Amino acid sequence: MSTSQTTVIATATVAAVAAGVLAYAVYFDYRRRHSPEFRRQLRRNARRQARAEKDQAEANAKAQKQAIKQAVDDAKEEGFPTSTEEKEAYFLEQVQAGEMSSGDPFEAALAFYKALKVYPTPGDLINIYDKTVPKPVLDILAEMIAYDGSLRLGTSYTGRGGVDVAELMREMGAVPGVGLD
Repeated sequence: MSTSQTTVIATATVAAVAAGVLAYAVYFDYRRRHSPEFRRQLRRNARRQARAEKDQAEANAKAQKQAIKQAVDDAKEEGFPTSTEEKEAYFLEQVQAGEMSSGDPFEAALAFYKALKVYPTPGDLINIYDKTVPKPVLDILAEMIAYDGSLRLGTSYTGRGGVDVAELMREMGAVPGVGLD
């Protein structure tokens, strides 16, 4: 076959496919305009699709909440350092791990949560996170903070001053974007 024959065949094939797509579009539009049953079926399908998407989103949210609870419980079970030098090293290690996990918001949030647990004034660290950490990570971190009943954000671990923001979040039943939107 010569190149001109190949070109003619290719052009004819593309034209046939285009004509078929155009014919289907015209048929679909005709049915949509003139058939009440066809319109009802389209609406039913749209409602089913919306319901399925909503159910999937709810299932994903529920699975993420469960994963967050499990991760926080596992972190508590592992324990946190107690001496000042160990806390400093652990803090730096976790912050670095959180920064390196930028591709996985869950892992980054878990690392930042662990760093928050050993920081002497967690409320101040939250303000820093607000300015530097991406929103998806902050949203997950907010849920971790709300779930952890032992984390006292508004006070230092010496117990002086402030309001316990995490407790307020739990009482309100809200898990905002850590006020960090």
